Amino acid sequence: MVEQDFILKSYSKTLENGSYTWSSPSNIALVKYWGKKEHQIPENPSISFTLNNCKTVTTLSFSKKENNDDFSFEVYLDGENKDDFKPKIETFFKRIEVYLPFLKDYHFKIETSNTFPHSSGIASSASGMSALASCLMSVERSLSGVKVTDEYFIQKASFLARLGSGSASRSLEGDLVVWGKHQDIAESSDLFGVKYSFEVHQNFKNYQDTILLVDKGEKQVSSTIGHNLMHNHPFAEERFKQAHKNLSSLIGVLKNGDLKAFIDIVESEALTLHAMMMTSMPYFILMKPNTLEIINKIWAFREKTNSNVCFTLDAGANVHVLFPEAESELVNEFIKNELVAYCQNGHYISDRIGFGAKLL
Repeated sequence: MVEQDFILKSYSKTLENGSYTWSSPSNIALVKYWGKKEHQIPENPSISFTLNNCKTVTTLSFSKKENNDDFSFEVYLDGENKDDFKPKIETFFKRIEVYLPFLKDYHFKIETSNTFPHSSGIASSASGMSALASCLMSVERSLSGVKVTDEYFIQKASFLARLGSGSASRSLEGDLVVWGKHQDIAESSDLFGVKYSFEVHQNFKNYQDTILLVDKGEKQVSSTIGHNLMHNHPFAEERFKQAHKNLSSLIGVLKNGDLKAFIDIVESEALTLHAMMMTSMPYFILMKPNTLEIINKIWAFREKTNSNVCFTLDAGANVHVLFPEAESELVNEFIKNELVAYCQNGHYISDRIGFGAKLL
């Protein structure tokens, strides 16, 4: 698929008004993407676990308007009007208008809510943009008058979501999604996420992810700014090569169920992501002291018990504690007894692998 494949020539039906509601989850990258080219194209491929409980629910209501010179919309988060979200939505609409030419024909009311704290490193932009893209695709499906296959629907929703937030392209399906062209994955694309198609060992089925909320506040540096700092970064090219290599290695690991090798790749990727932040210019640190305390506790526990628990990080201070379902009892006790104390107000979220966006 290329960009032109996502442009419908015309719409044969008309709609005066309507409403669609979608839920879409966040995701946690195992191999990270950090750095992007123009038009939200990633500098390297990434692969993620789709989450189940950490999600955004968005209702998109729309009504026909007479003047179609400009975009017209209002945004609500948890019932509260959010004008500060409007610039990001407007930028998104401008990017996708060529693919959804009906956008200026309607006034939209966007009502959204998250099951987790906004802007705290749990990729609320991924779940939010993928939910909104899914709602917009439902509008297009109703207007098109032609049969839109589920495959095309998901691909275009992922393609659109990417233009709002790169990682949002990985939230439409599950349980593992690849975004970014990779030589070993023929169907992979820079334009949209694809469901991981290779064999996955039983060890990685229903994998668990407990998110320790070390810091629920706004990040000091946005992901957009962080990505841009990869331009002219002294270690950027080596990092991009490393991501390709790690994804190649992970294909074999996921197939043979090698949990120790999985840990090595995933934790190295998390620390490399933050190393890129600490060595950019200007440099910045998103980890907090308690982030490091948790990492050291996990390492000590793993050494002591031979558990297969590990951590990963997004672009923030919170820690994702990953572990096989078979170790749930052991690891959950460890989390409650030793790790929750490092969370802000003792807050954490128990999650697991999920399977993508849903029409409600």
